[in-house]
Amino acid sequence: MNSRAEARGASLDSIKLAVAAFLLVIGIFAFYYFSGISTLLRVIGLLVISGAAVAVAFQTERGRLLWQFVSDARMEVRKVVWPTRQETLQTTLVVVVMVLILGILLWLFDMVLMAILRFLTGQGG
Repeated sequence: MNSRAEARGASLDSIKLAVAAFLLVIGIFAFYYFSGISTLLRVIGLLVISGAAVAVAFQTERGRLLWQFVSDARMEVRKVVWPTRQETLQTTLVVVVMVLILGILLWLFDMVLMAILRFLTGQGG
């Protein structure tokens, strides 16, 4: 009997997801169909319909799992020790200086290789 309940729940989830997708399609269609109406009103309508579609999608098992994942991710982000402004600026400065140094070294290496190639092929002036 447990498998029957799971199959019923899965079919209800499929129906809910189909309704959510249908709402999105209808919202997008209405957005373009009513092109004569103010863009602001059309965007507000599209946002309302999209919100309704998301609300329906979150009623499914996958939607609940997604919401739980987002909640857990937000909780983990709160635990992160973010660098200070000074640490960020110092790290950025080190990266920029290293990129410049590496760029100059690669440019010099390219110049030396080009000079050697011109000497070997006899195209040097």
